[in-house]
Amino acid sequence: MRLLCLRLPLPPLRPDPTTKSFFSLSSCWSRATSTRTRTSPTNHHKQMSPSSSSVAAVAEGSAARRFWIAASSREAAFATYTPFLLSLAAGSLRLDSFRHYLAQDTHFLHAFARAYEMAEECADDDDDKATITALRKAILREMNLHSSVLQEWGVDPTKEIPPNPATTKYTDFLLATAAGKVDGGKGSDKMVTPFEKTKIAAYTVGAMTPCMRLYAYLGKELGIFLKQDENHPYKKWIDTYAATDFESNALQIEELLDKLSVSLTGEELEILGKLYQQAMRLEVAFFSAQLLDEPVIAPLTRYRDPKDKLVIFSDFDLTCTVVDSSAILAEIAILSHQKASQSGSDNLLDRTKSADLRNSWNMLSNQYTEEHEQCIERLLPPEEAKSLDYDQLYKGLEVLSEFERQANSRVIDSGVLRGMNIDDIRKAGERLILQDGCRNFFQKIGETRDNLNLDIHILSYCWCAELIRSAFSSVGCLDGLNIHSNEFAFEGSVSTGQINRQIESPLDKVEKFKSIKSDLDSTASSLSVYIGDSVGDLLCLLEADIGIVVGSSTTLRRVGKQFGVSFVPLLPGLVEKQRLVGKQESSIFKARSGVLHTVSSWSEVQAFILGNDFS
Repeated sequence: MRLLCLRLPLPPLRPDPTTKSFFSLSSCWSRATSTRTRTSPTNHHKQMSPSSSSVAAVAEGSAARRFWIAASSREAAFATYTPFLLSLAAGSLRLDSFRHYLAQDTHFLHAFARAYEMAEECADDDDDKATITALRKAILREMNLHSSVLQEWGVDPTKEIPPNPATTKYTDFLLATAAGKVDGGKGSDKMVTPFEKTKIAAYTVGAMTPCMRLYAYLGKELGIFLKQDENHPYKKWIDTYAATDFESNALQIEELLDKLSVSLTGEELEILGKLYQQAMRLEVAFFSAQLLDEPVIAPLTRYRDPKDKLVIFSDFDLTCTVVDSSAILAEIAILSHQKASQSGSDNLLDRTKSADLRNSWNMLSNQYTEEHEQCIERLLPPEEAKSLDYDQLYKGLEVLSEFERQANSRVIDSGVLRGMNIDDIRKAGERLILQDGCRNFFQKIGETRDNLNLDIHILSYCWCAELIRSAFSSVGCLDGLNIHSNEFAFEGSVSTGQINRQIESPLDKVEKFKSIKSDLDSTASSLSVYIGDSVGDLLCLLEADIGIVVGSSTTLRRVGKQFGVSFVPLLPGLVEKQRLVGKQESSIFKARSGVLHTVSSWSEVQAFILGNDFS
């Protein structure tokens, strides 16, 4: 029950005296848990990509920054992991594919330059006009670069390659916005007041800014791969967007967007945000549509042999969720006792006061925290292994597994978990907040599972599988999901305080993982992925063909490193493997390789495994 290391206080729930069910306070609980953070002595704090909390933190500042933060946790990851950009980063992209991309981008840049002209016509301020003129000149220089690159490769830049549907959709959107055809608007030619025209200028710049910021972002992301290969074939392209001059242009258009948006109403700002988001989605679609005639590492559903079953395993608490389920379940139990005491119908509950019950829980939590830290220290070897020492790691985690079983026994013996109604547990599950991007990942699996030869399993320490089922059911992700966890014992619809213990330790998890994998491999070959966040997931992460670590648990990294595990960010790891695709016949993903891949968001996980929403 590693979850007790939360070092409570629990989420600040209080019963509502005006209703019979304390779940009328679920909105209070949602606000308390929506901060996306928690305190933990074991440092499991999630450092996910910018989320809604980050947006709130800058809500009164730059509109451009707010819009980018909202997009960067999803669309930016989707763009980065497209097959085209992964192949380009690896230097394996075929020249014909790059030539075709440049031709498509040239169509887009012509529309971009025209949109700048139209925005300049609508701008009312001389400084704004001058800024737009400078930005338009930068686009013209970029178009000249494209022409020179094409000429270097013997391609006639005047020989037009027709735009593909994704390019056409993007350019049509951009020019329609610049013409004022936004949200039923009447068009810039019919705008008569300076304010009306300035609004169109703001909308146009809002639709153009995502391209500039995304390319500056991609330049920095891909620039690291130039250091690994001095003769990278696409060095000139990457350098263009990694340059400080391009970053300056991106900042310049963001500052212009901020200035133009100052006079907009709340409703108009909402329209502006939607235009920004739509432009980002069109950028992802643009990269996704680029022609590729070569094997690619991502999405994984495209790389693996279609005859092989893709098996995805995931932890639940703090991998999928923002808060740990143990604190929620304990709070339900405490409030159930308080509610029953107030009604005088505590026939299944001890007559201990709810305050004493809370104190008992906090004592158990504090004891767990202290002993968990001691247990981690005991299992670490004195010297760091030079390569993966799986056998020693397994022996070390036997110590942790015994500790987890004893901790669960203490909770059961305390009686803290008695008296919960199953309906209250289900309502709590429905209100659990999932990590950013997690819901979208599981929903896409549900939509495509039948066509992808794919199985999905949840392996969890959670005390109550019903809570997990409710959490996924509430967002439409339960269908086809195999849940392996513990379960409360019930008398009727009320918990007895006992737990049907199925998975409560790292060893239980890995043995369940092996059992499922063995059953599948007996009928057909498979490729496995495990997604987790803690030391309890370490064995499964290593046993999977691909282990993905969500978040930034320092305890996980410390233990893993001491036993010879390497932690590599997913993007560089995939680029390195992309260089190997086609050069070896066997799969480039191997169980017990000793390498785990780290991500900062579930959007990265989706982009790698399933592809983006345009794949």
